Amino acid sequence: MPNFVDPASIANQAYDLVVVGSGFGSSFYLRRILERKASARILVLEWGKHRPHEWQIEQDRHSDIDPETTYASDSDKPWNFTIGLGGGTNCWFAQTPRFHPADFALRSRYGVGADWPVQYDELEPHYVAAERIMSISGDPRMATMFPRSAPFPQPPHRMTAPDRLMAAAQPGSHFAMPTARARVATEGRSQCCASFRCTLCPVDAKFTLNNGLIDIFDDPAVTLALDAKVLRFEGAGNAVRSAVVEVGGKEIRVTGDRFVLGANAIHSPAILQRSDMADALTGAGLHESYGCHVEVMLDGLDNFDGSTITTGLNYGLYDGDHRRDSGAALVYFDNRWTHGLRAAPKRWRQTLPLMIVTEELVEDRNKVTVDAGGVPIVTFAGVSDYAKRGQQRAIDALPKLLAPLPVEDIVFRSQRPTESHLQGTLRMGADPRTSVVDAGMVHHRWRNLTVVGTSVFPTCSAANPSLTAAALSLRAASLA
Repeated sequence: MPNFVDPASIANQAYDLVVVGSGFGSSFYLRRILERKASARILVLEWGKHRPHEWQIEQDRHSDIDPETTYASDSDKPWNFTIGLGGGTNCWFAQTPRFHPADFALRSRYGVGADWPVQYDELEPHYVAAERIMSISGDPRMATMFPRSAPFPQPPHRMTAPDRLMAAAQPGSHFAMPTARARVATEGRSQCCASFRCTLCPVDAKFTLNNGLIDIFDDPAVTLALDAKVLRFEGAGNAVRSAVVEVGGKEIRVTGDRFVLGANAIHSPAILQRSDMADALTGAGLHESYGCHVEVMLDGLDNFDGSTITTGLNYGLYDGDHRRDSGAALVYFDNRWTHGLRAAPKRWRQTLPLMIVTEELVEDRNKVTVDAGGVPIVTFAGVSDYAKRGQQRAIDALPKLLAPLPVEDIVFRSQRPTESHLQGTLRMGADPRTSVVDAGMVHHRWRNLTVVGTSVFPTCSAANPSLTAAALSLRAASLA
């Protein structure tokens, strides 16, 4: 268990490093800083409480704080996140594909979106480090598409019968899903039980801060304050000088030499906006990928014999010149009966649920602002035509993509309301006129402020973002 302090005791204290939040961005950044012994006195400020795995299972929730109560919105689109120690490491499903090398150079290759100021090759060693920390299970064949400098720490999960047929016919594009759901039990985590309750894993098989990084808060350099909501920063010249924190209904201040902002893509920009430290791009470009459910009726082939919730990942519709006009599509092969078992005698397993997740273009009209009281306001104007065209292109291409399978019918089931991957709002880039932070994720103006987490993403891959957020944080801490 980490050592907590009374948050009131930090008032008027000075630190070498002040870290806001404790999710993927903040915790992986802190892990690398401690490895380097780069700071002697570190304060971590977490708005929520520490709720260990046992509490989450008993209460059937991740946190005491309902995320929907922390912001207002002009639409009914949900934005899912967790406020509490560990942030999104609590609620994620632990799917960990890397971003495609082309995702980092979308403008150069296809004339849309933006180029990242860091490319795949530069990030690759940090991908390896993040995969080791999370003990990722993965398919070694993925190295043909995603060059690797080290193997996956764990073997891949067992694929389903449909996956195995697809991989045999399309070895260069169909792979076992890489996951932070343990294929082989570790010291702190059980083997994945394939019960499909990943958001609240009943056997604690998926990586979380609680079972994988909690020891960072035992380091004598670290002070952890819970129930400590950062309201705003105070700065002078080009540096942040202090954080104003709400503790027990009162405001206190802490000062620091360096600051790390790792709330999320809604609350990180809101802190800067409440601080009068925002420019026109602060809060702009809130985004996530665009997904739908499809069900494939199979003729004589049983499914659901894999060892985890999502077993296959198909890149056959991902990269190519079509990205000039329509988004990349990633096809997820599920090992769960999303739409129920098939109601036909002796054919109940002859069905294949798919998710199609499509790349989105970042649009400034989707944004976060704050009202007069400082409450974050989410404005979501809608999904881009680029993403919609990408999804339709993928649906139209499914018969050809699935040719290795005995397909009887393909049925569109539903649009997915959210991918639970809020991103953007503090995008990274080389030019201060078109971005908020630089290649090291340091704010272009506030030069002692580093922003971590998915809020820095300047484009929207169709792949799950958490591994990339972790890798970027390790890289940023290496540069600090």
